[in-house]
Amino acid sequence: MEISGSSAFYSGLSAIQSGQNRVDQAAGKIASVATSQPSDAQNDRLRAADRSQQSNSASNMVEMAEGKFQVELGAKVAKASDEMLGTLIDTYA
Repeated sequence: MEISGSSAFYSGLSAIQSGQNRVDQAAGKIASVATSQPSDAQNDRLRAADRSQQSNSASNMVEMAEGKFQVELGAKVAKASDEMLGTLIDTYA
């Protein structure tokens, strides 16, 4: 009997990778806003757009949290697939 349960395992790994990319992108956006040194003219424009920046920062933080959960869930899928495959091997061996 051929056992082919690796698709669930690879789905878990794919979810982990996607979650890591999501966290990296959101962290990069947050870092780019935090490290920029605006000029006086830009400061005036930033004060006017302060609410939108707070909204963007909040959405980036939410994006990071979603990425974290995606990684955690991907790890659970990969672990469950690994355990199931081990159980199948033990049962049929």
